[in-house]
Amino acid sequence: MTTRHTPIATLPVLAAAALRPLPLRPLQIFLSAVMRRIVQKHPRMFERLGSYAGKRYGLAPVDLPFAFLLDTTPNASRIVVLRVLPERLDARISGPFLALLGMANGAYDGDALFFSRTIVVEGDIEAVLALRNAIDDAGVDVLREAASLLGPLGRFGEAMLCRRGRAHGPSIKVYRHGREGSTWN
Repeated sequence: MTTRHTPIATLPVLAAAALRPLPLRPLQIFLSAVMRRIVQKHPRMFERLGSYAGKRYGLAPVDLPFAFLLDTTPNASRIVVLRVLPERLDARISGPFLALLGMANGAYDGDALFFSRTIVVEGDIEAVLALRNAIDDAGVDVLREAASLLGPLGRFGEAMLCRRGRAHGPSIKVYRHGREGSTWN
């Protein structure tokens, strides 16, 4: 039996083009604040990685003109915005920005995104699974944490991203924190 799969929407090409000349520093400052907030609210999240703590993950949205480096070193975790990811990473995850964000928030099933080839994982797959499990166990909602730092503007942006994801998102539903859904297969 096959399941109908609707691809996850990518951000409009015009939006990506408009972001290309912008400096990364303001985004870096904002993401550093988001990371501090997440670590503050979920202080043991990176400890949950066990032997995978300290791994470096490259997150490469295919529809944005920049990428993210996530360093999971306990007590020194950070996220860095880069134009190009470095060669030496423990793992690299690439795909549409909304897929990566939805996977981080638990809205999309990472296994389903992987097997449908919506995302591509290279490198230490066990480290990626450990990261996903640590985020899930901690109940981190990256989008909500980011939106909360921006007040009403953030709530508007969160609603727009969620609406775009629902309107163009996959036919994948997942189990998260006891909520029922159907699996991808």
